[in-house]
Amino acid sequence: MSAPTDILANEHQDLSPAALIERALLTQEGQLTSSGALAVETGMRTERYPLDRFIVNEPSTSDTIDWGEINQPFPSRQFDELWSRVSNYLAERDTYTSELHVGQDLEYYLPIYLKTETAWHNLVGQTLFIRPDAFNPKSKEVWSILHAANFDCDPQRDGTRSEGVVIINFARRKVLLAGLHYAGEIKKAIFVVQNFLLPEKDVLPLHCAANADAEGAVCLFLGASGAGKTTLSADPERLLIGDDEHGWGEGTVFNMEAGCYAKCLNISEPRDPEIFQAIRFGALVENVAIDPQTRLPDYSDIRLTDNSRACYPLSHIAQVFKSITASEPKTIIFLSRDLNGVLPAVARLSREAAAYHFLTGYSTRLNAHADNADGTIETVFSACFSAPFLPRPAPLYADLFMQRLDEHDTQVYLVNTGWYGGSAANGGQRISLALTRRIINAIHSGEILEAETNALQPLNLTIPTRLEGIDAALLDPRMSWPDASTYDQAAGALAEQFVANFQQYAVDTRIINAGPLGHATPLRAH
Repeated sequence: MSAPTDILANEHQDLSPAALIERALLTQEGQLTSSGALAVETGMRTERYPLDRFIVNEPSTSDTIDWGEINQPFPSRQFDELWSRVSNYLAERDTYTSELHVGQDLEYYLPIYLKTETAWHNLVGQTLFIRPDAFNPKSKEVWSILHAANFDCDPQRDGTRSEGVVIINFARRKVLLAGLHYAGEIKKAIFVVQNFLLPEKDVLPLHCAANADAEGAVCLFLGASGAGKTTLSADPERLLIGDDEHGWGEGTVFNMEAGCYAKCLNISEPRDPEIFQAIRFGALVENVAIDPQTRLPDYSDIRLTDNSRACYPLSHIAQVFKSITASEPKTIIFLSRDLNGVLPAVARLSREAAAYHFLTGYSTRLNAHADNADGTIETVFSACFSAPFLPRPAPLYADLFMQRLDEHDTQVYLVNTGWYGGSAANGGQRISLALTRRIINAIHSGEILEAETNALQPLNLTIPTRLEGIDAALLDPRMSWPDASTYDQAAGALAEQFVANFQQYAVDTRIINAGPLGHATPLRAH
């Protein structure tokens, strides 16, 4: 299928990754590291800016969007004017275009035409999305993506909030990204698109990593950014399907991407061998400090940002799942990085409890304005572990999640990748990666299903009392705190936050009762 006629002008069509890297070096967009990866910097913006993302408000989709702080409306006429302005801007510059797919499943893929101002952003698109042997074999309607990294929006003229913007137009099948260098904006904008489209096809889009054992038994890892999805899914004993975005339909799990976009702060070869070895020629590192003489990357240096990233194709991973689709998941693991030190290391979730914690999407972070050593801990509830990327109301995705659980015998667990024995700000210790891997191995082997359990109150969680080689105090967080009454106070405060957050959802009482405090609370309509 030919490219949409309004964005045909370009000079560099479907260049190979090697040619794109060559162009990026020629135009001084980046430099090579000692391992051969392309290193780039994104300037002031080193992360996503959610307030700069908009959805065009137009009649055919307006009633289906969950409008608010996350999904902000943008006038259709202003979008057309800005799209034309950016198109004219790019027409005067060298550009890079690629025909790509989003979604490995041939039934559910999305064909996209990507046009970028810079070679390295096109490399990211080719790495994270899918370069098909045949573009759009089913002749689906093509989505057009314009990415003008150096275009400065004028808020008064363009109706934007700042010099940078992401705008999604579902009616016209267009995505506009202008004034933004951080590559994560590209992949997440398209994830929002798939989060809008796939539920209509009875497919649940998930912010998750996935891997499988040699027999094809699939495990999904859901969690907010930084919870450990990429690290834990890159298991040398299992086959990686993908690290961030998947679809779960009847009889299928499929990766939406063909690459990984991993946090790389403090990675090392001993601790993260699969990721470390994947960062070679054909890969890209973003906002990583590079020694000017040796070109060695310093993954512990946070002078540019603590959100440094590595972008690499799945083909750089030795243990990768070869088929384009996998079977429905045997196991789902919710990852919560709990800085409060209140969650257990692992808990088994009933069907209702799984629905509760899926809608809740609990995690924590240190206040960005506080010192890392004693900063204020902020509770984060991100619906479906994916709130920033959900254009529709969260209960719609939760209903589809419950439908999938009802139709398939999937076991669900909650795993804490954060702290125990106290909070991160008050004497707690980080749960080691080795311990978390041991727990996940117990889940995969079925050992955890044979363990005796207790109820952990007031969180209303079912925890194993014993797993081989793991201290019982790590399984029961109350035992790990120096003073049990202090734990009870902290756990009670967190339980109340869970209850207050969940009041926004009008759901079955059995789901409410499966959450912390275990009793119904007054509800208001979502």
